Amino acid sequence: MTDTPARLLNLLSLLQTPREWPGSELAERLEVSTRTIRRDIDRLRELGYPVEASMGAEGGYRLVAGTAMPPLLLDDEEAVAIAVGLRTAAGQAIAGIEEASVRALAKLEQVLPSRLRYRVGALGTATMAVATTGAAVDPSVLTLLAGAIANRERVRFGYRDAKRHTEPYRLVASGRRWYLVAFDLDRDDWRTFRADRVIEPFPTGARSTTRDLPAEDAATFVIDKMYSSAPTYAAVATVHAPRDEVAARFGDLPVELETVDERTCVLRSHSDTIEWLAIRLILLGCAFEVHEPRELAEYLRTLGARMTRAAGGTT
Repeated sequence: MTDTPARLLNLLSLLQTPREWPGSELAERLEVSTRTIRRDIDRLRELGYPVEASMGAEGGYRLVAGTAMPPLLLDDEEAVAIAVGLRTAAGQAIAGIEEASVRALAKLEQVLPSRLRYRVGALGTATMAVATTGAAVDPSVLTLLAGAIANRERVRFGYRDAKRHTEPYRLVASGRRWYLVAFDLDRDDWRTFRADRVIEPFPTGARSTTRDLPAEDAATFVIDKMYSSAPTYAAVATVHAPRDEVAARFGDLPVELETVDERTCVLRSHSDTIEWLAIRLILLGCAFEVHEPRELAEYLRTLGARMTRAAGGTT
């Protein structure tokens, strides 16, 4: 193999396999001398790839962790697997990785060959994730919006039977849903849009204007809008379980817990639906008493009677 750039890419692809490669084996695979392999290893190191060499008659090379992550080389199967995994993560709004998964998916899909893009789409159509309480979001919508945010590009889309012309600012995952924070050009104001309701978005090619968001950050803006525009129920309940155990079961969901004793705590939480509050309390798997709101207590009584009838009991 006399093409140096192509040889370096092939060498890098081999080294990214988690094993140690003897210099003689690398030379055989790439059809060059061991001296050429040593020179190519030096070139990779100059490019920032941390290649470690072991001592011995044969000598060996392997890629180790460095201070930064260099570009990865993926074969077709690896690229498809990662893209499908990222699409699944992006559609679920998983706490902690939601925004990163969308950014990574946007970058990967931008460089995927058309043949692989088709395979990723086919797998996404043919498979289904376990349903969650959140609304399903098309990952392609998220990646388009993420790309527009990165490129500072205006986007048009349908939303609730109307056309919107926007300057996307940030994507925010809040609990069960994805939200787009954007400046609505037709209404001359900042707005939040549920991503699962965005229909056929397309970038216009026009550049977005630099604007100051009227909030500390996009997440704060979304929360303020949610509480100001939707009916919000504030739940207060005594939970018969240790505070740390209850906190672990709620994870990153918004909830306040106050310790009463080692086996009891008081829970305070907000939601736009009574049903969601009820389900979250039931899924704790322990005894509890609801103090507020009255609607939550009534819904739990109705739900309890329904479950009793379903189990063959009487009310």
